[in-house]
Amino acid sequence: MTAPPVTPVIPPSAGPGARGRSGTSPARGLPVSVVPVAPSVPVGVVYGFGRIDASGRVADRAIISVLGWQPGDRLAVAADAGVVTARRDPGGVVTMPGRPYLVIPAALRRRCGLRAGDRVLLAVFPAQDTLTAYSFAVVHQALQAHTPVPGSEGRRS
Repeated sequence: MTAPPVTPVIPPSAGPGARGRSGTSPARGLPVSVVPVAPSVPVGVVYGFGRIDASGRVADRAIISVLGWQPGDRLAVAADAGVVTARRDPGGVVTMPGRPYLVIPAALRRRCGLRAGDRVLLAVFPAQDTLTAYSFAVVHQALQAHTPVPGSEGRRS
């Protein structure tokens, strides 16, 4: 015994190019999210990273050499919570060594909470003849202020 054949169901065509659309309603596209425009890197600042050694030296030769500081140049170095700023100043108490690195005096390292082995974000502002070192604790606070960092609730910076 054989079953009778099933008649195929074919929807009517609305004409060429109307595939998937009915003849009366306009086509709707899929929703597309708007991509935010990323800010550009500011002009006039060069960034890098350095690590503080046991003697307080921070070495990122490429970044520090952007300033053109020469051995024997005097630097004024100031510190605030997690931030150290150095600028060329004839009355400065720190002397630029023979190699391009910055020496952060021990008293300033203690004031900022910086220890040997800590990594810092270096920002060089050539127009101001200034180098600023930011501890990662300060960088973390800035990131949290912009966008909360996942999993950091309840932790101290």
